[in-house]
Amino acid sequence: MNYILFDGPSRNNLLPFTYTRPVADIRIGILTIREKWETFLGYTTTTITEDYLSLKYPMVELEENVMINASFLPNIELVTLIQGLSENQALFKGEEVIAFFTKDTQEEVNLETYEAIEYDGDCLYIEHSWDIFSKNARAIQEDFELLTKNRISQHIPTSNNVIAPEQIFIEEGAKVQFASLNASMGPIYIGKNAEVMEGSLIRGAFALCENGVVKLGTKIYGATTVGPNSTVGGEIKNSVIFQNSNKGHEGYLGNAVIGEWCNIGADSNNSNLKNNYAEVRIWDYNTQGFAKTGLQFCGLMMGDHSKCGINTMFNTGTVIGVSANIFGSGFPRNFIPSFSWGGKSGFSTYITKKAFEVAKVVMARRGLEFTEDDAAILEQVFEDTKTYRRY
Repeated sequence: MNYILFDGPSRNNLLPFTYTRPVADIRIGILTIREKWETFLGYTTTTITEDYLSLKYPMVELEENVMINASFLPNIELVTLIQGLSENQALFKGEEVIAFFTKDTQEEVNLETYEAIEYDGDCLYIEHSWDIFSKNARAIQEDFELLTKNRISQHIPTSNNVIAPEQIFIEEGAKVQFASLNASMGPIYIGKNAEVMEGSLIRGAFALCENGVVKLGTKIYGATTVGPNSTVGGEIKNSVIFQNSNKGHEGYLGNAVIGEWCNIGADSNNSNLKNNYAEVRIWDYNTQGFAKTGLQFCGLMMGDHSKCGINTMFNTGTVIGVSANIFGSGFPRNFIPSFSWGGKSGFSTYITKKAFEVAKVVMARRGLEFTEDDAAILEQVFEDTKTYRRY
């Protein structure tokens, strides 16, 4: 069977992170959503997403296909039902379609004509951008169980102070010395060739993915994920940092999601709690206003390729788009559009030529090329977000 992950109705709720990737390639827990599905299914998946993303993330359709809503995270029960789908069958949870069977000869799909199978079990569903951090504890736990089942961790060096070692898993090539690892509140996963430097204090749930680095004396509270090739330092709580990003210095990051190719300047901080302890509202790209999150704690949402200078301060519930550059004293506004350049004193448009020059240098440092597909995606994001830049 051929499995195809589609973005579904929550795609716009997950902006700015879905400006530059399909929903399936969001990281939550240890793995991306795509990696979770492929691990459970035992098959490579492709994607139905926005047209401008499809060159980088193509769809491959075969004679028989099962389409899966990428906002749903897999579990054994859910995967078993999906693998059992046949022609004219669809799997639902309430009003939301989870998956449905198609053939390449179908010109269109009318789910009202399908046999509806109801899934009444419990599963993780990623509907809003803040779900990425607020549901991260459970996602780490589920991924930890998936990745470590019937496997044995590398030896935990005796120089470390360890609580609940049975909940700690260290992959091959990882380095962990003279750190405090407390897994009593949730598992700790250290990926292949990752490094936790001396003096770091880590409380689970925590995931450090392949080639990630935790710098000297870092303080990390669960539930936090540091993606592949990302580097962190300072103090971090309940945050998800995608791959190839840096928050390498002192400063606080809490209840936050940081995209790919981002950099947080030294001594930068975000607020994650309003002074009056009120519910946090953040920018909603659908309504073009500020939406209730239902959360008392909500910090920073930063899209891919965005950066901030040293000592930058972010208000509670700040949303930053793609390829923004923020600097200067004082608190900037709590919605910063994509391709913005400036800070509290004002913004101007960060033209794509300049943004691409930086992206090429940053990616080359990791041995990666800024491709024509990457440029085309960011050009489209620039065009799609013009309405927000009224400078």
